[in-house]
Amino acid sequence: MHFLFEAGDSLNTPFECFIFRSESEKFPVRPHWHYFVEVIYMLRGAARMQCGESSYVLHPGDVILFHPQAVHTIFSENGEPVIYSVLKFDVNRLNMTPAYAPKVRSILKSAENQGMPIYFHESELHCEKIFERCVQEIEEKKYGYDLLIQAYLYDLMLKMIRRWQELGFQIENESFHNDGEYRIDNITEYMDKHIKESLQVQDIAQKCGMSYSYFAKKFREMYGKSCKEYMEVMRIFKVEDYLLFTDFDLNYISQETGFSDCSHMIKTFKRYRGMTPKQYRMHYQNSGTSGK
Repeated sequence: MHFLFEAGDSLNTPFECFIFRSESEKFPVRPHWHYFVEVIYMLRGAARMQCGESSYVLHPGDVILFHPQAVHTIFSENGEPVIYSVLKFDVNRLNMTPAYAPKVRSILKSAENQGMPIYFHESELHCEKIFERCVQEIEEKKYGYDLLIQAYLYDLMLKMIRRWQELGFQIENESFHNDGEYRIDNITEYMDKHIKESLQVQDIAQKCGMSYSYFAKKFREMYGKSCKEYMEVMRIFKVEDYLLFTDFDLNYISQETGFSDCSHMIKTFKRYRGMTPKQYRMHYQNSGTSGK
């Protein structure tokens, strides 16, 4: 049986950047949806992309945006091979929005509600370099590559938003109001922001307006692990960042990452990484490589 929902791992892989070649991948792409934003840049051939009840034919240079939870499918327009670049990302992890602007997720939702186009002709955005650089960064994974990719994604989003504004898009007060609303598909944004606090699953469920049991079930279905496990892994990732890119001591790191005490952090880290934080820091500093 073919299921429409395509699971993603927003904790371990908040964004994907790759080139899709129909001759070497499963094609056509069957109808599916996911919680990620997906943006496609056409490189070669002609592809028909269906989103909901609308259909678009993309040629080299054209771009299409698929909002989270939008059912879409892709196939060749003329039976010939197609090649396109893909950016998929968790919009809730784009956290560099300035205080005076709504979050990107709120702006995208507002644009969707106002019926802004998801298809852009090659003359509208001129964003080929953004896709090239994102694919290069994800392949090379040099120091700070994730920050660069976020910057490129902001560049791309701003190009789209400005184009929408030319077509009459208004960033209304409702967008700011939506910033403070949390649902099951964006609650990890709240968790990330408050990870150093003593978060309780019951309190997180209330943020989503759900009972504990229903939230726990839906969270596991969506993220592939329990909410408690997700927070634990999130904390481990943050510990790794401190170990690799700062010289803060372990007591300070445990406080900043939400562990009850340093010994708890050390024990949990060793369970996930097979070595203590101190051994991890020494290993990767001596090898000169990232541990991720």
